[in-house]
Amino acid sequence: MSVTTLDDHTALIVIDLQKGIVGLPTVHPMDGVLRNATALIEQFRARRLPVVLVNADGGAPGRTQTPPRTTQRPADWAELVAELNQQPDDHLVTKRTWGAFTNTDLNAYLRGKGVTQVVIVGVSTSAGVESTARQAHEHGYHVTLAVDAMTDMNPDAHSNSVERIFPRLGETGSTAELLEKIEQLEMVEPFSPG
Repeated sequence: MSVTTLDDHTALIVIDLQKGIVGLPTVHPMDGVLRNATALIEQFRARRLPVVLVNADGGAPGRTQTPPRTTQRPADWAELVAELNQQPDDHLVTKRTWGAFTNTDLNAYLRGKGVTQVVIVGVSTSAGVESTARQAHEHGYHVTLAVDAMTDMNPDAHSNSVERIFPRLGETGSTAELLEKIEQLEMVEPFSPG
């Protein structure tokens, strides 16, 4: 399904575009993912719509079949990449699970801004992006996913998320489609609860 509309109070959630992750081998070239994510970030900022930058620093403590990491991560591993051009008005969420809502202030922040819809981009499609999309859907937000502003380390996992999971959680579209929808939005004053 292509993107039908964006609510006036839509937020952009950018998942794990950080130094320790963008250098990993991915299905799609990272420069294209960053270019598309940055284009969306710039338009959301221009429209004074919330931009949430998410980084991963750690992981959930439960046992898995994947062996735990035995090497020390570089000191700058969780730092957001410079291309995002983090601004003071951006909201930073540091997560320690795949999804950006678990044990963070993300839902409270979005509710406080009156957000009814989220656009999600980033890495990896089948983990951080999908988990955050599932959680956003469960919290009652309209979910939209810019599929050319995300990638994964596994082509089958990426395809499964885009083709099978995302259509059940919301709408998918291209960066170009979303930029067109953003331009159609009225310039709104930031929501203030009260």
